[in-house]
Amino acid sequence: MTAAGIEPRLTGLADADLESLLLIRYFERRLLELFSAGLLHGTTHTCLGQEYVPVAISGLLAGADHVFSNHRGHGHYLARFADPEGLLAEIMGREGGVCHGVGGSQHLYREGYLSTGVQGESLPLAAGVAMKLKRTGHGGLSCVYIGDGTWGEGAVYEALNLIALRALPVLVVVEHNGIAQSTPTARQMAGTIAGRAAAFGIAHRRIDSVDVNAIRAELAPLVEQVRTGHRPLVVEFATHRIGPHSKGDDTRTDEEIARVRAADWLPRYRRDHPEQTARLEPAVRARMDAVAGEVSARPHSSWERTA
Repeated sequence: MTAAGIEPRLTGLADADLESLLLIRYFERRLLELFSAGLLHGTTHTCLGQEYVPVAISGLLAGADHVFSNHRGHGHYLARFADPEGLLAEIMGREGGVCHGVGGSQHLYREGYLSTGVQGESLPLAAGVAMKLKRTGHGGLSCVYIGDGTWGEGAVYEALNLIALRALPVLVVVEHNGIAQSTPTARQMAGTIAGRAAAFGIAHRRIDSVDVNAIRAELAPLVEQVRTGHRPLVVEFATHRIGPHSKGDDTRTDEEIARVRAADWLPRYRRDHPEQTARLEPAVRARMDAVAGEVSARPHSSWERTA
């Protein structure tokens, strides 16, 4: 909001960026539909409303960088690889899955990419990889996504201590959606994320915008300092999770849900750029329909034990 209380107009995106945003949105929506139809097992955590975070960040990353994700990581993966077929096959346990159906929704491995459902686990791993990147002069960085709830894990602080002491090229992206599963952040975290980063002498930047272009313009020089100057950075996104924590466990009140939906980037972008959205959105929706149909028809993944 501006001082006058009027939302600023979102800047126009390149088609590829909008397609990436829409792909994540419709992928996540399709997952919830598949669960409701009884076609998926286990659990999954969607990032509805937060899609712009990985899309903005991915535009600042290079091929040599490493990405570490978490339990709510479908958007991180899709923004990096644009591979809904492989991800959906993995979640459905079908042939062609990223990890042959072994990793499921939360535990994915692909060259330069790792996600884990264990809270706080990815930050120490990112620190270790960043140490090697720095020692070898590789030129890459470690980008690690965590949520506000993860700041209750001791491993986060052990890793930040090492990252600061060794001046490691680590970009910590905090998706602060204000709720840790079902507990509001204000009830489970004392102080601020900025204050915790400052305790280790690590730079912090808070992002309140949902404008992908504006976010990239603000963060580009800071990310370059992480990469070439080995100056770690914590970027805190004030974002909103529209969907439930998992596939159906939303404990928020109707008023709270209405408030976060009012902050959704997609209705704003449709309003500000109706022609582009009308041109691309049906195509992305049709693509996801086709992907879901094709992947659902695949045989279940199987593997043989080797010596």
